[in-house]
Amino acid sequence: MSGGEPFDLPIDGTLDLHAFAPRDVKSVVEEYVNEAHDRGLQDVRIVHGRGTGVLRGIVQAALEAHPLVERFWDEPDSHLGATGARLGPGD
Repeated sequence: MSGGEPFDLPIDGTLDLHAFAPRDVKSVVEEYVNEAHDRGLQDVRIVHGRGTGVLRGIVQAALEAHPLVERFWDEPDSHLGATGARLGPGD
């Protein structure tokens, strides 16, 4: 999805990035983490696919820089196609 138009995205602990343009992934991940934290979720799973690893790198860089993320990891059952993250309490 692109073009800047708003849409509803379920905040249920799993974010599938296949519908998003790579240029939007960083901001989508940041906003999803913020909303998940606001809703009291402690763990999130971000599905980026395996591909060349570019999206995985963008996702993990965004998670590493995000102040609400305590840690993140490659989801072992996804063969590098998803990243899990633990959210902290924040300020």
